[in-house]
Amino acid sequence: MSKERYIAAKQTWAEKQKARGVTARAVASRDRLPPGQKLTDGFPVLDLGVQPEIPLGEWRLKIDGLVDQPVELTWEQFHALPPVADVSDFHCVTTWSKFDCRWGGVAFTTLYELAQPKPEARFVYFTSYDGYSTNVPLAACLDDDVLVATSFAGAPLPREHGGPARVIIPKLYAWKGAKFVNGITFLAEDKPGFWEVRGYSNTANPWTEDRYA
Repeated sequence: MSKERYIAAKQTWAEKQKARGVTARAVASRDRLPPGQKLTDGFPVLDLGVQPEIPLGEWRLKIDGLVDQPVELTWEQFHALPPVADVSDFHCVTTWSKFDCRWGGVAFTTLYELAQPKPEARFVYFTSYDGYSTNVPLAACLDDDVLVATSFAGAPLPREHGGPARVIIPKLYAWKGAKFVNGITFLAEDKPGFWEVRGYSNTANPWTEDRYA
């Protein structure tokens, strides 16, 4: 499926769900598997139909916006930062979940401390090499399980899953974790990302099934 057809299909899906009256639950589920999800042992690949090949020597991560110390990290500089390993669950809005994913990379809090956001920064806007973007409240990014991951299951993060680096935010639907990440911008006001302007939820809470705007 072409990029344009894939985007149109997902946007139509969101519009149909909204027309059916699908809304977020008032009370969050306490189950490990969020409502409406099915557990999988595999790891399906979903993207915009573009999987950019990024030589590590050319990879950059730019951190800017409302920060005191804007920075652009090379691959070597990124990996000189303190590493972190984390095991978390992964929930895709298309109704599948994968338990106990082992990620390695750099904690978002480490990047936060490096850039020193200003007090008025309240949102984070992620951009990617494939043209993707997504928005997340800063408070949600500061959980200790949020990271920019460069490894999965002990091996370098494969390109089909967003390598060489992608964002992981386990407590939100996975579309909030940008693949092929190349930018982190701190903002005072919210700025909807790629799927958010196409009918998907801003908050993306799996336990309330908050899938659609």
